[in-house]
Amino acid sequence: MTLDIMIPFYGDPDMLRQTVTSVLTQTDPGWRLTVVDDGYPDPSVAEWFGALDDERVTYVRNEQNLGANKNYEKCMTLATEQDVVILGADDLLMPEYVSVVTRARAAFPEAAVIQPGVKVIDEHGVESRTLVDETKKRLYAPKLSQRASMSGEELARSLLRGNWLYFPSLVFDVEKVRAIGFRPGLDVVQDLALVLDLVMRGESLVVDPTTCFAYRRHGGSDSSWRAVEGSRFREERAFFLGAAAELEKLGWTRAARAARLHASSRMHALTYLPVAVRKRKLGAVRVLLDHGFGGLRDELGRLRQSAGGTSNPR
Repeated sequence: MTLDIMIPFYGDPDMLRQTVTSVLTQTDPGWRLTVVDDGYPDPSVAEWFGALDDERVTYVRNEQNLGANKNYEKCMTLATEQDVVILGADDLLMPEYVSVVTRARAAFPEAAVIQPGVKVIDEHGVESRTLVDETKKRLYAPKLSQRASMSGEELARSLLRGNWLYFPSLVFDVEKVRAIGFRPGLDVVQDLALVLDLVMRGESLVVDPTTCFAYRRHGGSDSSWRAVEGSRFREERAFFLGAAAELEKLGWTRAARAARLHASSRMHALTYLPVAVRKRKLGAVRVLLDHGFGGLRDELGRLRQSAGGTSNPR
């Protein structure tokens, strides 16, 4: 197996160099790296790659800025192997990453997605614990001691209760992704949308608990900025409500209920309220409150009715 490692880049050149170095130091040589620069205005990036003497590394610069979603799509078109990982330009592969996912693929050749074990680091590369990641780990992620395959409504429901995946660490079967593509217009939840689409088509996801990936969490990330600004949650709410309707058509009522409730997403929005208030972003405050509580009473009423209870109009 040769793993196609794609890095869609637009960000910090120093962190990009750290990311590339983490690829170069893999214990398993079965990889090829392609960096797709989305027009970042720093000539030192191209110069650094020009001086990098490794035939396994390719550097491509887009003539026009495509944006995150379109650049992900371009990465998929450039992949030539069965398996691809779209690595974040500030994340790090631990030395055994390629080895771990290669063994997982050998054990589950039919899987559409492979999720290896992940640790979280801060902007300085120090392992850290955040409320978001501890919640993922303790409340939502499956508790596994060995590799396992997941699929169907239970997997969909699990992910919609709380998205415990780390998109930059995921290994995808290229052809299965190309068959459906990325949903247009999504910048924040495209990872969850892609995996959910695969699951609804009957595909499976393999979880390997071996920690071999370092996911960088810091305030400068695009998703963090969008969360404070509020646009993240407008996108999330529209996605969850749309997904609920699709799941209902499949007869996956429990997964649809989890999508409509999207409890972890609501709680996540409310954690940003103090920041939005402090920065006097009144528009973001309204968005966060609406996402946190909008439609909640109706959904809780449906839950009580489905459980055989009665709703109290008070």
